[in-house]
Amino acid sequence: MFVAERSTGHLIEVLDTQALFNPHKSRIKGSMHYGEEAQDPEFYEKGDLAFPSGEALPKCWTDPDYRLKQ
Repeated sequence: MFVAERSTGHLIEVLDTQALFNPHKSRIKGSMHYGEEAQDPEFYEKGDLAFPSGEALPKCWTDPDYRLKQ
């Protein structure tokens, strides 16, 4: 699965999708795809990520208390 870094738009391949879906985890491990080949895996803050279309990640992936806020 790919997400995009909001500030640059560069694609990041998510290496741990469970962490992406878990609202209690604020960072994910991924590999940026920029240039000729994929870069070494790094940790990225979920708040700095979006879908490649520019749409924000769902609140249920980023906020553990999303149901309490209405």
